[in-house]
Amino acid sequence: MRWDGLIWDLDGTIALTERQGHLPACNAAFAALGLPIRWSWEEFQGLLTIPGNELRMRRALETLSPPPGDLEELGRQLGRLKRKIYLERFLPHTVLRPGVRERIREAREKGMRQAIVSTTDEAQIGALLALHLPEEKGWFAPILGKESGRKTASDSPLYRRCLAEWGLPPERVLAIEDSAVGLRAARAAGISCLITQNDYTAGQDFAGAIWVGTDLVDSSLDRLERETPAS
Repeated sequence: MRWDGLIWDLDGTIALTERQGHLPACNAAFAALGLPIRWSWEEFQGLLTIPGNELRMRRALETLSPPPGDLEELGRQLGRLKRKIYLERFLPHTVLRPGVRERIREAREKGMRQAIVSTTDEAQIGALLALHLPEEKGWFAPILGKESGRKTASDSPLYRRCLAEWGLPPERVLAIEDSAVGLRAARAAGISCLITQNDYTAGQDFAGAIWVGTDLVDSSLDRLERETPAS
C-alpha cells in the first residue's frame, strides 16, 4: 500500500499532554474561579471519552449543588482561562512521544502531505508545534482543530475536510491516533488508521486499525506500506 497523505492526531499521539498539561490547567482554572472541583488523574482518565476539555468542564459544572448561574457563560469563561493557563504554565511540561519526529521527517522525505486533525483548538496546536517541533511545524497543512468543527461527529467532518482540501481519496491517506474514539473518526471517513496507544488508552477496542503499538520508534512508514495490503 502506498499513501500520499498522513493525518496526525495531537494530544496523546504527537505529545503526552493530558496528565502534565491539560489536567493541571483544568484544576487551576477551577481554583481560580473558586469552584469546588479538583480532578484526580484517575477521574480525568474517565473523562477522556468526552471530546475536549471545555465540554468536560461544563459537564462538571452541571454536577454542582446548587448549580452556578449561567452554565454556558461560565463554561466559556472556564475554557478561556484554562487555555491561557495551559499555554503559559503547563505546556512546557509536556513531552513529545518517542518516534514521532522520526515519522514526521520520514513522511516529509517520502513526499507525503501531512496535516493535524484534533479536538483541541488551533492556538494550542500551534503552540505545541512551536515548542516541540519548531523545524517541522510548517510541514502541516491543514491544521484543523476545535474552531474548525467537531472531529468526533458521526460524519467525521474534519477528516473529510482534510481529504477535500488535499483532493485525495481516503484510501491514499493514513491517520495516526491514540484512542478508540479517534480510530472511529478516521474509519468513518474511510481512512486507514494506525494506533500508538498510551498508558490511558491501552486496552481500548482498536478493531479496524491496521497496526497497534506503544510508540512509533520501530513502525517505519516504509515497512507499514510493505505490510499493508491495498484496499
